[in-house]
Amino acid sequence: MKTLKGWILLSITALIFAGCQSAEKQIVDDGPGPIQVLFLGHDSEHHNSEAYAPLLASGLADDGIHFTYTEDPADLNEENLAKYDALMLYANHDSITTSQEQALLDFVASGRGFLPIHSASYCFRNSEAFVELVGAQFMEHGTGTFTAEIVNSDHPVTDGLSEFETWDETYVHDKHNQDRTVLMEREDEPWTWIRTHGNGRVFYTAYGHDERTWSNEGFHELVKAGIVWSVGDQVRQNWEQFEETIPQLTYEDRETIPNYRQVDPAPKYQLPLSPEESKKLTQVPVGYELELFASEPDIINPIDMTWDAQGRLWVIETVDYPNTVREEDGTGDDKIKILEDTDGDGKADKTTVFAENLNIPTSLALVNGGVVVSQAPHFLFLKDTDGDDKADVREKIITGWGTFDTHAGPSHLQYGYDNQIWGTLGYSGFEGTIGGEEFEFRQGFYRFTTDFDNIDFEYLTATSNNTWGLGFNETFDVFGSTANNEHLVYMGIPQRYYADYEWPEGTDRQRWSAGRKKIDGHYAMHPITRNYRQVDVFGGFTAASGFKFYTARQFPEKYWNRIAFVSEPTGNLTHQAIIEENGAGYTEKDGWNILASHDEWVSPVQAKVGPDGSLWILDWYNFMIQHNPTPTVERAGWDAENGAGNAHVNPLRDREHGRIWRLTYTGSEPSEPMSLSKDDPDALVEALGNDNMFWRLTAQRLLVERGETDVLSDLYELVENSEVDDMGLNTAAQHALWTIHGLGALDGSNEEAINVATEALQHPAAGVRKAAIKTLPRTAETNSAILESGVLEDDDGHTQLAAILSTIEMPESEEVGEKLFSLSQDEKVVEDEWLAEALKLAGNKHAEGYKAATSSQPQSTTEAEASQPAAGDVKTVRITTVVNELKFDIEDFTVEAGQQVEIVFENPDFMQHNLLIVEPGALQKVGEAADELAASPEGSDQQYVPDVPEVLHATDLVNPNQSVTLSFTAPEDPGDYPYVCTFPGHWRTMQGTMNVVASGSVR
Repeated sequence: MKTLKGWILLSITALIFAGCQSAEKQIVDDGPGPIQVLFLGHDSEHHNSEAYAPLLASGLADDGIHFTYTEDPADLNEENLAKYDALMLYANHDSITTSQEQALLDFVASGRGFLPIHSASYCFRNSEAFVELVGAQFMEHGTGTFTAEIVNSDHPVTDGLSEFETWDETYVHDKHNQDRTVLMEREDEPWTWIRTHGNGRVFYTAYGHDERTWSNEGFHELVKAGIVWSVGDQVRQNWEQFEETIPQLTYEDRETIPNYRQVDPAPKYQLPLSPEESKKLTQVPVGYELELFASEPDIINPIDMTWDAQGRLWVIETVDYPNTVREEDGTGDDKIKILEDTDGDGKADKTTVFAENLNIPTSLALVNGGVVVSQAPHFLFLKDTDGDDKADVREKIITGWGTFDTHAGPSHLQYGYDNQIWGTLGYSGFEGTIGGEEFEFRQGFYRFTTDFDNIDFEYLTATSNNTWGLGFNETFDVFGSTANNEHLVYMGIPQRYYADYEWPEGTDRQRWSAGRKKIDGHYAMHPITRNYRQVDVFGGFTAASGFKFYTARQFPEKYWNRIAFVSEPTGNLTHQAIIEENGAGYTEKDGWNILASHDEWVSPVQAKVGPDGSLWILDWYNFMIQHNPTPTVERAGWDAENGAGNAHVNPLRDREHGRIWRLTYTGSEPSEPMSLSKDDPDALVEALGNDNMFWRLTAQRLLVERGETDVLSDLYELVENSEVDDMGLNTAAQHALWTIHGLGALDGSNEEAINVATEALQHPAAGVRKAAIKTLPRTAETNSAILESGVLEDDDGHTQLAAILSTIEMPESEEVGEKLFSLSQDEKVVEDEWLAEALKLAGNKHAEGYKAATSSQPQSTTEAEASQPAAGDVKTVRITTVVNELKFDIEDFTVEAGQQVEIVFENPDFMQHNLLIVEPGALQKVGEAADELAASPEGSDQQYVPDVPEVLHATDLVNPNQSVTLSFTAPEDPGDYPYVCTFPGHWRTMQGTMNVVASGSVR
């Protein structure tokens, strides 16, 4: 029997919606291929299908059986089920609709497989046909450790199968359908059976209560046999041919693999695979095709990409990353390449080196006829002036970006909807002069203008950690992703709106995080190998990068302007984040993945919509992803050297591989190639209405760079078009407004442009109204227009937010103040966190007119303040985090029982930490509670402090370069009281002990 390794190719698209799959044609492939199984679970920790489905998958890694996970019974419809070879059910759904029942029965009767597992025999109790299909219904159970007996060893499912022992629920069934074949029994109770329905086959087993069975190799073999039998002869033959081609992973012992997770046995080194082999171990959704565009030696270690107006791919490759940091102006070995497909076969066949001798460039944005490159400590502008596609101009435009840590510098440069360059920054920070103004800041978002002789630079918002993701939706809201358990952040209010707001004392934390919010709705990523290697936030997002929305129309409609992609290289996957409106803000649902691989080298760092509407994915393809903290024997199994770039030195870092993949939806027609030019302004104006935001934004940029106002009348016509699409959008009008703005026609000098934009305040499309708000000049006339148009009470929360914020930039107005006060009486506004925050800031600006000026509210006494001693002998202890090491600087300190204690906790590290004092002997319990809290969307709101009685005292999360004082009375009972950081993944190493001794024993 085949050796079972790793995790199966668990499908990554969770089918979240009811009936939202487009009606594009189905592609039938009768050639070799995997078995496709739809796994229907439920949203419950009892019979935790989300957790157990991967455990089954982990036993079937090399077998070419692909699972797509869903929790929505509405996915039991004819169109959706037609994509799968089998349906597995493990859940507690109580009822089924008539249409769902019919779709399920027809699916099985047509020749497909159905695999109800364990609790499935108590699902859909309103359907007698379902109970008959399953073969019996659960009646009652006890529990115990037992071995079910094989009573029919001649059947293909049980032929060669071994019995196995497990702890499980001891199911007893009733409503038995005798039209079945029993394969296994437990104490004379039918336990595993098969039956047929029409041309289809049903496999049932009562095994499967919890992880003790779902992780059992015998269970895996049983279910695998059931799947292979159930799908029928043709699918099985196709699968057998495919299975023969699946590469077997080869492992070797290597001493320098960090084992931060402290798994046993320790991780081994997987040998790399060819692109063709790697593809066979990489899972994409049913109906999608993964195509290789380029690989080594044409591209190595790709880190960022974009496309030019001709649709050619520009890619940064950096073999210097992370340790080869040159002198400030030294040359490196990194390059920018232009990759082209000249013969239309979907693969790059022409490579041009645009620029070389670079040193760890991290991102690029095409602008002003050239390209801006982030390469700390500089931003460079490179340009080809003689038409040979090779840069002959290299200028420094901004200097001061930190080089301390090469994975914490500037990145993600891109041309924004507002005609400025946007980017992100990690904790390496910035300190320097831009446009004659001094700046000093750390991780966050920023933007700057494209006049490089007179740059206007704006720091927009702080982020919680190292930041490698930034993207816009189609109505130009701003999102990003960061490391360390914050894979999705929404920026609702840029920092400039807080400039004149006076923060109350004691609100440093709120001030630091103001204007943006962590909105990810879940903790877990979903790797399809359990050999993933992470530093912390184990099983969650710790290297989230490349945030981008799906902003084209080649994929099915459920993706359009709603699903965003976040790559997680430590999990060998690219995640789907389902973004949903929530008033003036947003929330996220877990959409599982768009790509994931069982090949441990696959390391997606960016997924971005290309000119063709496909999803292009940069695969760093590197076994060694971990950067810091530097491994030690205690923490990671071996002692490493911390090298240049603040990354541990490791001979396993690869500098020979790299892949660029293109994911296409097979149910839609391929898009026609396009090319845009400043010499054809009519085509540029037309492209503002393209169904792919790449082309719209490229056309907008070229029109603005062209700088001619001869297109204004055409742009006015686009804005005046009042049509909206089925999504409520008119994207052409939005881009036209920002193009008019970029051409300088909305500076107040062009009355017609002002009138067109003012009229757009009442456009039927909310996104157009919002664009008009943002592009109109900040004048008293615009103030009046904002008031008269009604956008301050707009039904769309994001448009209303933009309207309220716009008044902060307008001249002070008593009338506006009065209107803001009336909004403060609106329950919808005050209950929306973003609108309420904006109203607070706007009311501060228009205070004279704000009729019901709010009086200062008494500040509540914090727990720490309440525990401050009024007087007496205070023991002061200073505890500091050790930078990059997940440690406190002192491992223990001593206090007397009943003594007043004051811990001054300082955090010079680059990520957030807290400090908890817990009961003696309770460290493990508190740590396990912290792990559970880390997986909860409410974890960050609770500062990752578990709500358990064993936690005696705790600080909030302390931001980088901040400190907090925790005051309390030492316990009366002597003993060893642990202190610990419970930020996700930290508690196992960030520990110390507060020794409490009898009063008077310390002199």
